[in-house]
Amino acid sequence: MIPVELSAFANHLWQSSLFAVAAPLLTLALRHNRAQVRYRLWLAASIKFLIPFSLLLSAGSRLEWRAAQTVAPPLASAIAQISQPFTAPLPALAMPAGPAVPSLLPALLALVWLCGCAGVFFRWWVRWRRVRIAVRSASRLPIEAPVRVMSSPAPLEPGVFGVFRPVLLLPEGIANRLTPAQFRAILAHEFCHVRRRDHQAAAIHMVVEAVFWFHPLVWWIGARLVEERERACDEEVLRLGSEPEVYAAGILNVCRFCLESPLACAPGVTGADLKQRIEAIMTRRTLHSLTLARKLLLAVVGVGAIAGPIVVGMFQQSRAQGQGAAPLRFEVASIKRAKGAGGRGGLDILPGGGLRMDGATLKQLIAFAYDLRESQVSGGPRWIASDAYNILAKAERAAPADNPQTTVAPGTTAWDRVRQRTQVLLAERFQLVIRKDAKAAAGYELRLAKGGPKVQPSPDQGNPRTLRSRGRIDAQRGTMQMLAVVLSEFVGRPVVDRTGLTGTYDYKVEYTPEAGPTGAPSENAAGADSPDLAGPSVFAALQEQLGLKLEPARVGTETIVVVRAEKPSAN
Repeated sequence: MIPVELSAFANHLWQSSLFAVAAPLLTLALRHNRAQVRYRLWLAASIKFLIPFSLLLSAGSRLEWRAAQTVAPPLASAIAQISQPFTAPLPALAMPAGPAVPSLLPALLALVWLCGCAGVFFRWWVRWRRVRIAVRSASRLPIEAPVRVMSSPAPLEPGVFGVFRPVLLLPEGIANRLTPAQFRAILAHEFCHVRRRDHQAAAIHMVVEAVFWFHPLVWWIGARLVEERERACDEEVLRLGSEPEVYAAGILNVCRFCLESPLACAPGVTGADLKQRIEAIMTRRTLHSLTLARKLLLAVVGVGAIAGPIVVGMFQQSRAQGQGAAPLRFEVASIKRAKGAGGRGGLDILPGGGLRMDGATLKQLIAFAYDLRESQVSGGPRWIASDAYNILAKAERAAPADNPQTTVAPGTTAWDRVRQRTQVLLAERFQLVIRKDAKAAAGYELRLAKGGPKVQPSPDQGNPRTLRSRGRIDAQRGTMQMLAVVLSEFVGRPVVDRTGLTGTYDYKVEYTPEAGPTGAPSENAAGADSPDLAGPSVFAALQEQLGLKLEPARVGTETIVVVRAEKPSAN
């Protein structure tokens, strides 16, 4: 079970990783274009690590736009799914954390992350301090430039240092090691970094590397940024008129005279793969301008990456407002602690959709509310399976489905409405928070036996009615789905209807109760006859009396994990 913070963070990681994987595909398509275009793509992939899709969705949900309903549902669903955490939460009820996992896990992971982040920042700080010392000992040169040009005795390569007030730092004597043409080309390279604000972009990626120090893609993106950044400046210097031989010789002379820059957020001359840069400078390959199709492609990708989640957030908000019907709830509900331990759990559906349960545990209430067996409910504090409560609840209003004459049975609308009210009751009074898990489990499939069904179609279309007692199931206008639900209680495993019968039927099954759970609750059993204790098992009775059979199978089943539960509030 993943805590909610870890789930959201992991979800953001794979979103950003997917974005980062898409970047090289675009750069591959643009390999014959200017390096500046590819550099911006890598920078966008880096910045994406700081902007989760969920933030954009949230921003869109705060905007009102009626036209948002016209967004194509498949597109909206796809983007919305990308923005969701690994464990999808239940509306107003679910949290992706597990109660059995102590809070030490997220705290421990946070500590490891903090140590790694601090280590990366400390390494940058040590290098930054070296540069600051070099800047303080430097003297200003009388060179007209968009930033201050300083000469330092420290053995550093020419580079732009600083984020908000950058300076161009040159090692002392560099001008004497270069020809005037080479010196002008080197200065042009550095001024290009300043105009393009590469020092600020590099600082942003430095923050990304510190925060996501554990992610290998972040460091890979950093290497690609340096490569394309330097190539972009090389292309600009050549475009301004510098001779390739002069410029390449200037870079090599700087490398002989200086050491590599100690700071990645200080754009210099010797960054990236020097051999590839020299080859690119000398060959001066032809660079193609972006075609209209590629400009449109980049525009669509850029606008879609930002505007897409915002529009989907607006669409979801608009749809929620249009479908925001008030949840079903009981008008009044009394919850009192019962004497003794739980286990009785008698259930009585009151006229109009009310509910009465005596001596029921919270675990039994959850199983009823979500149409599960108790064995499918796990987690939570121990008292949810021991403390018993008496519950008396009255429906909020009598809708057509809650007519007092309506029989409430599994599979009917009235039954579902009572369960929905119970779910709201548990969330409000027990502060219940759950998480649903789906998995395959051992169960049964209800199928037609050899010879076909022996059930009789109901002569009328009234409401279904099921009478259950120990060893007997008597249904009027019942469905096969209702029979599967009842059988699952007696066999202790999930039962799935595979008969293919979709009508309503009258049927009666009498079997030896020892073949099923002895503690099965009796519901609407008044007046039922006692079964013949020498009768067949439930498996044999189904085949002999109804022409149906239960076949063992792996069936999909749903389980509920209790994330949070509190003892009920006072009435």
